[in-house]
Amino acid sequence: MLPEPIHIIACGALAREIKAVIDLNRFGHVQLRCLPAILHNTPDNITAAVSEALDALPPGEQAFVAYADCGTGGQLAALCEARGVPMFAGPHCYALFETRLAFAAHEDEIGAFYLTDFIARQFDAFVWRPLGLDRHPELREMYFAHYDKLVYLAQTEDAALTAAAQEAADKLGLPLEIRPTGLGDLAGDLRQALTASG
Repeated sequence: MLPEPIHIIACGALAREIKAVIDLNRFGHVQLRCLPAILHNTPDNITAAVSEALDALPPGEQAFVAYADCGTGGQLAALCEARGVPMFAGPHCYALFETRLAFAAHEDEIGAFYLTDFIARQFDAFVWRPLGLDRHPELREMYFAHYDKLVYLAQTEDAALTAAAQEAADKLGLPLEIRPTGLGDLAGDLRQALTASG
C-alpha cells in the first residue's frame, strides 16, 4: 500500500537540504513546494504566504510546513496550529542546522551574524544589495556596528562556499567562525514527520 501524499510548504532557502532528505529516503509520496527565500527579508509576509500555499492544496491531503518561526513572532505557529499542520520547532533555520540544543548553548551570542550554505551562496542578493550596501557602503557601520563575528553554519564541506563566507565576512569587516553542522535537526525532524505521515 502506497503512503498517502504529503505536501511540504518550504522556505526556498531550505530547498536543497529538504530535497536531499527526500531523495535519500526515497519519499516518493512527498510533493515539495518552495516559497521565495526572499520572504525572510520581510518576515511579516511569511504567514500570509504559507496560508495561501496551504489554501491551494488538494482538500484533505496532508501537509508539513518547513519553516521554523523565522521572525513571524508566533504568527506562523498559530496558523499551523489552527490548520492542524505540523511545522519545524525552533526560532529559525540557524537553530535547526546547528541543532536546537547547540544553538541554545550559544544564545548569549547576540553579536553573531549567521550564514548558512544558502546565504553564503546568495549573500549579495539577500544581504548586500537589499540593505543598499552596494550603493552606500558607508551604511555598513550603522547596520553592523554591534556585531562582533560572522558565524558560518556549514551544511557541506565546500571550498567555494567557505571562500564565499570569507568574502562576506570581509565585506562586513567581521572575523569568520566556521561551524560544520551538516543538516542538524532538520534531517531528523523532517524524516520523522514524513515517516509518520505514511
